[in-house]
Amino acid sequence: MASTYLDEPEAALSPARQLAFLRVPHDVTRTRIAQFIVATHSPMLLAFPDATVLQIEDGRIAATPYQKTEHYALTRAFLEEPERFFRFLFAEDE
Repeated sequence: MASTYLDEPEAALSPARQLAFLRVPHDVTRTRIAQFIVATHSPMLLAFPDATVLQIEDGRIAATPYQKTEHYALTRAFLEEPERFFRFLFAEDE
């Protein structure tokens, strides 16, 4: 099986283009003759169907459910209540 390695392919992609990009690994991997290994911080790319998500924490690598990743949790929390983040980020030093 051939492998393709991608390091943060989302870096230059808008959210809409990230979604469009997901078609590339979908088309290639459905033949089962190739696999993608992707290093990403994008919750959109992490959500790829049937992907094995590996997370590095405390020097260990472990399979992690998508919804349990730090990137998913942080993005979801921000989208649900951005004001909470802004209060913290823009607080005046006392």
